[in-house]
Amino acid sequence: MNGPYKPGTPCWVDLMVPDQQAALDFYGDLFGWQGEIGPAEQGGYSVCTLKGKPVAGIMKAMNPDGSVPDPMPPTVWTTYLATDSLDSTLKAVTDAGGTVMMPAMDVMDLGRMAVIADPTGAVVGLWQAGTFDGAGIVNEHGALIWNELTTGDIPAAAAFYSSVLPVTTAASEMPDAEGYVEFKVAGRAVGGMMDLSKLPPGVPPHWMPYFHVDDVDAVQAAATRAGGSVLAPAFDMAVGRMAVLADPQGAGFSVIKASSPEQPA
Repeated sequence: MNGPYKPGTPCWVDLMVPDQQAALDFYGDLFGWQGEIGPAEQGGYSVCTLKGKPVAGIMKAMNPDGSVPDPMPPTVWTTYLATDSLDSTLKAVTDAGGTVMMPAMDVMDLGRMAVIADPTGAVVGLWQAGTFDGAGIVNEHGALIWNELTTGDIPAAAAFYSSVLPVTTAASEMPDAEGYVEFKVAGRAVGGMMDLSKLPPGVPPHWMPYFHVDDVDAVQAAATRAGGSVLAPAFDMAVGRMAVLADPQGAGFSVIKASSPEQPA
């Protein structure tokens, strides 16, 4: 990626975990990422890189004062959507029935961030770039390739995101994708949306990152050897072969070997 992401496009993912070093080791071995615990003035935040480009963030779960949260928050990947005006987007979020979970905050000169929940309950981040645009490499082995919202109310979610960011939604034209909806920015698919009823009972609404890999079965096997788990074993679908995995601390993510290079991040 060269230059800023268009507003509404997923631009970054990060993970908050109880054991930061264990997560760095797991994803480093799995995807070839480089990363170390960051400086104290950045809260220890790790920007993981691939081929020298930023691909994802990993941070230790902690309160703003540095204390350990009690109870510990869920261990999940957070997707961030680009915006060119965070304050305007947050106003639109509340006007449209969403909830601001973490208000706007400056991240040094890198940019400004916030975390919201949409009206269906899915949590997502917002990023207004400063000197940091987001993921510097996508659609390659070990890098982000797709972001997907799973929700119990697709029409409500579609209306919400279209009202707070310059995105449109449309039924997917992919084969065998009945009911699947795509988010589009300037006519280009940048993410997807599926119905929560397709997943086991009890799974909450959520955004899921997909990482591209050269061999889904090999990555699935490596993840289990490293203490991860398989939520959906490797299977073939219209756009490639994929699996849904969880790291040893419980964070879910998908891996896919896409059959088309057009699948965007």
